[in-house]
Amino acid sequence: MHIVLYDNPEQRVNLYPLSLTRPIGDFRVGTLTIAEKWTRWMNVSVSYLSADYLQLKYPLSITVGDVLIINGGICPDATLCAALDGLKVGEKLIENKQFIAAKTDIRALAEACVNDFAAYKPVVYRQAYTAIRYPEDIFLQNGAEIIKDFNLLTKGRTSANISSTVKLLGDAIFLEEGASAECCTINTLKGPVYIGRNSEIWEGALIRGPFSLGENSQVKLGTKIYSNVTVGPGCRVGGELNTCLIWGNSSKGHEGYFGSGVMGEWCNWGADTNNSNLKNNYKNVKLYHYGTDAYRNTGLQFCGLIMADHAKCAINTAFNTGTVVGVAASIFGGEVPPTFVPDFSWGAGENAGVYELEKMFETAELVFARRNCKFDPIEASILRKVFEITIKQRNNKI
Repeated sequence: MHIVLYDNPEQRVNLYPLSLTRPIGDFRVGTLTIAEKWTRWMNVSVSYLSADYLQLKYPLSITVGDVLIINGGICPDATLCAALDGLKVGEKLIENKQFIAAKTDIRALAEACVNDFAAYKPVVYRQAYTAIRYPEDIFLQNGAEIIKDFNLLTKGRTSANISSTVKLLGDAIFLEEGASAECCTINTLKGPVYIGRNSEIWEGALIRGPFSLGENSQVKLGTKIYSNVTVGPGCRVGGELNTCLIWGNSSKGHEGYFGSGVMGEWCNWGADTNNSNLKNNYKNVKLYHYGTDAYRNTGLQFCGLIMADHAKCAINTAFNTGTVVGVAASIFGGEVPPTFVPDFSWGAGENAGVYELEKMFETAELVFARRNCKFDPIEASILRKVFEITIKQRNNKI
């Protein structure tokens, strides 16, 4: 059996700009990406069926046999996995008309997707499950997913030694090989703390779980981390973080507040950058929606910043409540950015221009090299396509 994580086109648009550069199954929620979760829960290989321009980087890697095709935004749990084990070829699992999964032969996969699995026999699922349908679902579900991933990753294993200089409350902590923490306070009474391979927590940091730190990342001196925070691999963070995720290879290395939000890969925050996550009038927060070119009511009182891959901002940037920053936006200029910053913006507000692709690529090459990665033609081709897809947003806003 092989799992294919499927991105419905409408679902992809609902998750723009985060899904512009990756399949939904590659979203990090908790410690692991959704694909990594399915691999571990079901003990099978996983690949993606997403937008055509993403398939070179995220290929569909099966050519024969039966496949379990799963909505790319759904996270596994024990009850759901048991239900999926019982599916037969030609059946689909649904909940309140929402597609969860189907079992099919790989040769029938493309036609089944085009027809939205209409011919498949429905099997109704009546249990609760975790689904990522809009960007805010990522940070809302993050604490619970950290806990699930912690139990999955640490079951039957022994943590590396924890320094005697750490003030530890509770015992739900796990350090991978090479991880270190010194002269800091870690509170696991509200949730577990997972510290990835070769990562570091520096002196004076204050951390309250649930918290997950990816491999080769650093929590800097005096950092304050509240509950429900994920810092992915290859990151460096400082200041205050609360109910937020940084997916990986990004830096928020200085003072400033990041709360109720998501930051993609290859991003950088200038010193003393902050985001608001609560409006002055305490009303519900609205987020820009690419499909409607309008603002969608999230129903949330607390909702901060959604920042896509490759975006960057200058020192002292102040993000308003409910701001969406597109792919490869470069924000500077001293004024408060609008609540929607289009993809490939250069600057912000009335004086914003377009970040030319070749200049953006020059920067990306340098950013990748700092982390011993290569910005290759596949990465460039994805960004070229994103530039095309988002031309309407730039024409309307810049």
